[in-house]
Amino acid sequence: MVSQVRSTECKAMIAVDGLGKEKSCRRSVLEIFSTAPQAAGHRADNYLRHVRDVARWSEEAGCTGILVYTDNSTADPWLVSQMIIAATESLSPLVAVQPVYAHPYTVAKSVASLAFLHGRRIHLNMVAGGFTNDLIALNDPTPHDKRYDRLIEYALIIKKLLAGEAVTYGGDFYTVRQLALKPRLPAELFPGIFVSGSSPAGLAAGTTIGATAVQYPGPVEEIKVGKNGSVDFAARVGIIARATEDEAWRVGFERFPQDRRGQLTHELAMKVSDSQWHAQLSRTQEIGRESAYWLGPFHYAKTNCPYLVGDYEQVGEYLDRYISAGYRKFILDIPDSRQELEHIGIVFEKVRQNLP
Repeated sequence: MVSQVRSTECKAMIAVDGLGKEKSCRRSVLEIFSTAPQAAGHRADNYLRHVRDVARWSEEAGCTGILVYTDNSTADPWLVSQMIIAATESLSPLVAVQPVYAHPYTVAKSVASLAFLHGRRIHLNMVAGGFTNDLIALNDPTPHDKRYDRLIEYALIIKKLLAGEAVTYGGDFYTVRQLALKPRLPAELFPGIFVSGSSPAGLAAGTTIGATAVQYPGPVEEIKVGKNGSVDFAARVGIIARATEDEAWRVGFERFPQDRRGQLTHELAMKVSDSQWHAQLSRTQEIGRESAYWLGPFHYAKTNCPYLVGDYEQVGEYLDRYISAGYRKFILDIPDSRQELEHIGIVFEKVRQNLP
């Protein structure tokens, strides 16, 4: 299971010294996140059950956290995160946060309140944009790069509030005066911050914020993550791995059929999204059985990330090359089942064995 990777997350175990104070462990080598299902297409009772199941599978598999989407068509990510916390013991929701939806104080208050009520760490995925039609409906005409300027102000105010500061700030988008947060957030529950790093503006924002830059990676031969001491990198990627390559591809084509309807849906999505990661993946040619890298599910609108498909060794070797390129966090697609996470865990165990 993915939990076998957890032993790599701290190179030194948390120890207790003679004064009874915990010594902090070193920075994690790898962190694995799964993704919560979206509400579209589900009845309320089925959706509640499905979110709880996926959260429990993810925790059992040893994932650090679980991504919770936000856009105009999804259930509120904070309420979904509350469900996830109630269903698990340690899993950290990675909550997608869009500035046009809420003031930065509201986000900081939500993080601190969940920490106070549940003792649970929350991660934040800072979202600058979205579907064009969503932004039009919200009367947000802000250009792409300016949205990242806004996101920088937004995230910095949130971080200062969560650090316990009384914040006075005057920017192009936000102004606050002696704004303080209660309840206070315990330092050990300070959130990890993520931001899309596929565009130059997004990567620059990640550098300024000190965030993990999330990318939708292309074929490993084309990867140029670069070296940046202020930014960690996360890869958003699905995995289908089996004992044999043929079995993995059979599962892949059964789960993600390549039909005309999906192709048309993808073409429509191209017209209503100004996300650079979406455009970049759309321009990337689909690679077939000659490589573990597969864009079929994306090109046919079945999901929004590339997939790695093959036997355990093939997929593990591909992940090794991503890690060598600079990725230290992986955000998996929505798991199809508990068993799927077990197959993925076999791959990451092989990856763990190859870590220096």
